[in-house]
Amino acid sequence: MTPTIATTPSNPDAFETEFVDALKQLFEEKIVFNQVLGLKITAITPDKVTARINMKPELVGHYSHNRIHGGVISACLDAMGGLACMAAIGARHMNEPPQQRLHRFGKLGTIDLRIDYLRPAISDHFELRAEVMRLGSRVASTRMEFLAADGKLLSTGSGAYIVS
Repeated sequence: MTPTIATTPSNPDAFETEFVDALKQLFEEKIVFNQVLGLKITAITPDKVTARINMKPELVGHYSHNRIHGGVISACLDAMGGLACMAAIGARHMNEPPQQRLHRFGKLGTIDLRIDYLRPAISDHFELRAEVMRLGSRVASTRMEFLAADGKLLSTGSGAYIVS
């Protein structure tokens, strides 16, 4: 699945294909744990990122209900918060070449993470969304959502990330 990219002439702050492709490779391939989770980016814009995971037996937390494990939800939302930070940092430094912006993610890390489990997570696949609420010079604050295939909100998260 190719991620959606905000690349219209009316949006001068849209990301270049080179940046989106490199960010997708970093997130989906170089962060090996994201491969284990099956995280796939579906859209990257400067102010919001979305992704998807398919349910698979390795992710089951409660065998008799086929419910996804809470740790999977937490890890996915944490990863999405980090991805949202990457997009926001990339947007802040659009004057730099794509490869130079990608090097800015080297010090990115989770400081604090809160997950609220609202409903049992049972679905054939899940949609994830994240956005940066505030990007400071050292810390970014994010909000994330974990949804069932039908759009029902299953879990929410908020995180703080070191960005410098």
